[in-house]
Amino acid sequence: MKRKLIAAIGIAGMVFSIAACGSDNKDDNKSQGSDAKALTVWLTVDAQNNWPDLVKAADAAVQKKHPGIKIKHEYYGWPDKNTKLDAVLATDKAPDVVEMGNTEMLSYMVKGAFAPVDASQFSSSDQWLDGLKASVTYQGKTYGVPYYAGGRVANWRKDIAASAGIKTTPKTYTELTADLNKIQKKEGDKFSAWYQPTRDWYAAMSFVYDAGGSIAVENGGKWQGNLESAESIKGLTEFKSVIDKYMHGDKTKDESDRYIVYGQGKSAMIFGAAWEGATAADPKNDKTGGKLKNNLVNFVMPGPSGKNMPVFLGGSDLAIPVKSKAQAVAAEWINAFTGPSGQKGLMAKGNLPNNKTDLATLKSDPATAVPAEAAESNWFVPMAPGWGQVEKAQVLQTMLQNIGTGKESVQAAAKEADAAIDKVINTP
Repeated sequence: MKRKLIAAIGIAGMVFSIAACGSDNKDDNKSQGSDAKALTVWLTVDAQNNWPDLVKAADAAVQKKHPGIKIKHEYYGWPDKNTKLDAVLATDKAPDVVEMGNTEMLSYMVKGAFAPVDASQFSSSDQWLDGLKASVTYQGKTYGVPYYAGGRVANWRKDIAASAGIKTTPKTYTELTADLNKIQKKEGDKFSAWYQPTRDWYAAMSFVYDAGGSIAVENGGKWQGNLESAESIKGLTEFKSVIDKYMHGDKTKDESDRYIVYGQGKSAMIFGAAWEGATAADPKNDKTGGKLKNNLVNFVMPGPSGKNMPVFLGGSDLAIPVKSKAQAVAAEWINAFTGPSGQKGLMAKGNLPNNKTDLATLKSDPATAVPAEAAESNWFVPMAPGWGQVEKAQVLQTMLQNIGTGKESVQAAAKEADAAIDKVINTP
């Protein structure tokens, strides 16, 4: 599915109090909003355009239990949603349910913008995918419900591979690099055997986590950068090797237009969101005369460790603003929307489910086996108070560009990045 997860941002100038969510007494129906007469749900246009039937089904379930309740939906694009949310959270007109990209959750949880929820009240909560569960959890409390997931896979052109004498997709990292070496040698230095944007920190950190490293670690309640660790350096060094050997495009670019570049036909492989290959093959983007349509193949990205490469697990969560006056009914709506029938509907639309049980069922279908298997090994950003500031400052992207362009050594760039992380990661 074509969508872009945007980075977590802070809530400028706003301070929220968890106490504002009302009484902690679950029998206090009025304060919990179980007798609410209206419900406002904010979703992104993905739901409006791709699965409106699932929204209607959740509405019907809530209306059956609460006859006469009015449910209002508002739909937003990803680029402008948070600006509007920040503005309304400063008033008494907050929505009751809001969709958040999973990397957006942390800044809002830190500021106390969302009400805590009882995870046990939601379907399959004990089976939530690790990366999604992490995105709704802060300091031991749950502040949202995973909605659906989007994984990352490798994708390559089997026609170009075949012209280099390669008949099957690689199963190990050794096979992958051997195949890429053959492709690179045959196609020449102006061709990218693997188009891997240098500033793509999602891919680079997969190498780091595959090597046993991490972006940051928590020790005694404090976070600190961990990119200088031996394991992280090993992962970053391998990422640099990929850039040096196979990436012959602009080494200052990020991944935002990767599918467009891939569609231009000057590369044989990408490692990105599962939708990118198909989008590159769309006639609007395919500049190869239609060669991409029947020649692109997804496969699980093998890691240098010998295991599947751990991937960043993107996706969406649903949260209840602390100022909602209908928190109990909002939770009911979320459960109806993300429950078994909702997950089935979302999977039918090409999404990954929010839980391991449903994810396992996708592995038996050739059409979904690759993204489902890839998603089983995943990582997520550090759930630290100041992580949003790390993203906003583009610390990782700067480090990777300096490494990829040769401006700095891996060790020097990692040291600078750790120092930059340490300055802000513990500050909300």
